[in-house]
Amino acid sequence: MAEGPDIVVAALSARALAAAARRAGRRPASVDLFADLDTRQLAEPCIRLDSDTMRLDSAALRDALARPDLRGLPLVYGAGFEDDPALLARLAEDRPLLGNRPKVVARVKDPFRFAATLARLGIPHPPVAAAWDGSPGEHLRKRIGGSGGAHITPAKAGDTGPGWYIQRRIAGHALSVLFLADGDRAVIVGLSRQWTAPTTASPFRYGGAAGPWRCPERWGRILPAMIGRLVAAFELVGLNSADVLVTGSDFHLLEINPRPGATLDVFDRPPMPPLLGLHLDACGGRLPDRLPALPGSRAAAVLYADAPTRIEAGRRWPAWTADRPAAPAVIGRGEPVCTVFGDGPSATAARHHAERRQRELAALAAMEMQR
Repeated sequence: MAEGPDIVVAALSARALAAAARRAGRRPASVDLFADLDTRQLAEPCIRLDSDTMRLDSAALRDALARPDLRGLPLVYGAGFEDDPALLARLAEDRPLLGNRPKVVARVKDPFRFAATLARLGIPHPPVAAAWDGSPGEHLRKRIGGSGGAHITPAKAGDTGPGWYIQRRIAGHALSVLFLADGDRAVIVGLSRQWTAPTTASPFRYGGAAGPWRCPERWGRILPAMIGRLVAAFELVGLNSADVLVTGSDFHLLEINPRPGATLDVFDRPPMPPLLGLHLDACGGRLPDRLPALPGSRAAAVLYADAPTRIEAGRRWPAWTADRPAAPAVIGRGEPVCTVFGDGPSATAARHHAERRQRELAALAAMEMQR
């Protein structure tokens, strides 16, 4: 890039944020755990943080942001900060934070304060507890501020511990609502259907999302009202998403992700205006009156390695992939290899298209490992 960066994007994986920043006409620098090939093409500098736990290290992140070319630049954060709002507060001491304030993130991601607020608002939400006492029904153990679903496991009697909580399991299909907020009002960007890529150890590992999902007419009335109450209660700003479980005409709100997330890949495309630009506007109190409808649907699915997968230098990646790992590398079993896109006339068709491409890519990888 001829000029230096004018914004920093940071997340567990920052590629989608970097792409959104470029589409919005910004010059991003990025900080994440992967520094994938396409992230390097989108962001300069592109800084990789070492991690054995798939979590952002506070000291390493602060050191990266202290570089002279990044000092004081505005920061847009994605997944990976919800478990440490205090870190966000420290980062906000010497740079503009373009997103929800740290105290808002803390309120939203505290499972007990969150549940109490939803009860006051009359929004259905699965019961939560600090520990499971073995009472009837299925329950899940979740990490406070966790993302990606890999941390969620069936609860066992006596499960407890700092940083964890228990939530009653509710049946239903997963729906995510992406919305813009200005602290008082909201505009829904779109709805997406989500699914898991389960393993024995991680039965709720995130698998992907497809949207827009055309919801029944009744949801077109209920969801905007619910999102509006949430925005006002928590003073949310910018891009956020709400995860909902739907069963027939009933729904339960699971959580709010108070930052841009994975569905940027689904919705940030023409004729939608650049979503990062809308995010920055909303953080400044400006919401669009309405947003255009997207034609067709797009799916973004995570391809995980079924076995150790070698990535050789010079490997050619299809145009319908993203988050392409730099070579040479070996992707361990169960680790993400890349993101695979699919398109179709509906969310279901787009998901099936992405899954066919996943199988094609996995077969090619298996052949390369046998050479």
